[in-house]
Amino acid sequence: MRGPHNIIRLIRTGATLERTGAMKVVLDAFDAGPVLRITVRTLVWPFRWLGYKGDVTSPPAVRALTALGPAYIKFGQVLSTRPDVVGDELAVQLRVLQDKLPPFSMRDAKATLQRELGQSFDQLFTSFSEPVAAASLAQVHRATLAESGEDVAVKILRPGIEKAFRKDIDAFYFAARAIEFLSPASRRLRPMDVITHFEGVVMGELDLRLESAAAAEFAANTADDTGFAVPQIRWHLSGRRVMTLDWAEGTNIGLNDALDAAGHDRRVLAARVLELFLNHALRDGYFHGDMHQGNLKVSANGDIIAYDFGIMGRIDEYTRRVYAEILFGFIRKDYQRVAEVHFEAGYVPADRDVDEFARALRAVGEPIFGMDASRISMARLLSYLFEVTERFGMETRTELILLQRTMVVVEGVARSLDPHMNIWQVAKPVVENYIKESIGPKALLRDLVKTAQVLARFGPQLPRIAEDALIRQNNPPPPPKPQRRIARLSWMALGGVIVGLAWVLTALA
Repeated sequence: MRGPHNIIRLIRTGATLERTGAMKVVLDAFDAGPVLRITVRTLVWPFRWLGYKGDVTSPPAVRALTALGPAYIKFGQVLSTRPDVVGDELAVQLRVLQDKLPPFSMRDAKATLQRELGQSFDQLFTSFSEPVAAASLAQVHRATLAESGEDVAVKILRPGIEKAFRKDIDAFYFAARAIEFLSPASRRLRPMDVITHFEGVVMGELDLRLESAAAAEFAANTADDTGFAVPQIRWHLSGRRVMTLDWAEGTNIGLNDALDAAGHDRRVLAARVLELFLNHALRDGYFHGDMHQGNLKVSANGDIIAYDFGIMGRIDEYTRRVYAEILFGFIRKDYQRVAEVHFEAGYVPADRDVDEFARALRAVGEPIFGMDASRISMARLLSYLFEVTERFGMETRTELILLQRTMVVVEGVARSLDPHMNIWQVAKPVVENYIKESIGPKALLRDLVKTAQVLARFGPQLPRIAEDALIRQNNPPPPPKPQRRIARLSWMALGGVIVGLAWVLTALA
């Protein structure tokens, strides 16, 4: 499905933006210059008739992304948390994409429930509300259990969502392949790997059994986190297309006026959101990968409640240490150490100059730390750092894509709560504590114990492994022979082509 026919899909993307008026909104949001505006509009305008019309009652950007499909909606959700990037007006428009999309019918919802759970709808629930939230992939209903009278949230996938998403992701694959072909320099960024990673993450959202498992693991990891809560899963009422979990009352974290009216301190909430994310990423290596406003609520007692566990991130212990050292180095303005960590981790090729790289990092960090606290941004730092690492040949690390993207989203949520928040001041104690626990003498002893446990487990096999290695070293296997066969087949193929051409020429003569 990833053939040239996807060109139509990509052309239609630009055409839809133009037809809905979103193209002008996007260009305005990014302060595009006159040359870029004229070029883009000139290229897209002839195809305007191919664009989707969308819901004319929606704002232009929302109208375009909703018409284009779930993958585009996901992209809009991320941008909605970044008013510093797209502007306040567009960010407010895009926030509608998080949980206020048109719902599918109650008849389809009930049919899916009965089909997935194998029981009559009336046997399961005494009440079942209209959708309380409708997002790109699923919608949520509030229901009362017949067996206990407890209130629960029931999440149901949209009908046909798998096919719709596949259509979008196929177009993305085609675009990535075209970019790699037309711009060899872009291969350093591994566009195909990026799309593959994105596909894997979102496809996990399309099996709610996996999301249920993720929620259960996340709840276990964060059980002792003060001021944070994860609803419990009702496993007997969950399946591939349905997930049931405890209902938790709260105020959407994106509604500042409602939070103020409820007496919550938004500055405390902003700091807690960032601290929680860093703790989950560094301490547990398992974090919520979609922490936008639509997936967070604040309970009456001030706890932050997390929902929607379809996108979860996992990073190994070594990568966590590297990430923490890089953050900590920037916090202390120790650019030499930040550079050394990049080289030690293999992120930058060993043939580059570490001192030159450290100097380039200083040029990234100093202007940012010279800013007013309200303007200091981890997202901006990541953007500048990307430019520097590109010059030094650093390849895109696919395992860090979700971590970096979520960092951008979390910062956007925190900024929306407290625009004057000092990101680095909040992050410093969390990172310092992790460094102390993971890189100090205690961590060294812990690593040695783990190494000893591994050696003990494989101890009986070590002599045989060593012996096999020595035998292979002293008696290397004979070189493979496929080259000779391939060469012979190549000559045969070439001969066939020559004979075919001769036959054609003879026929023409």
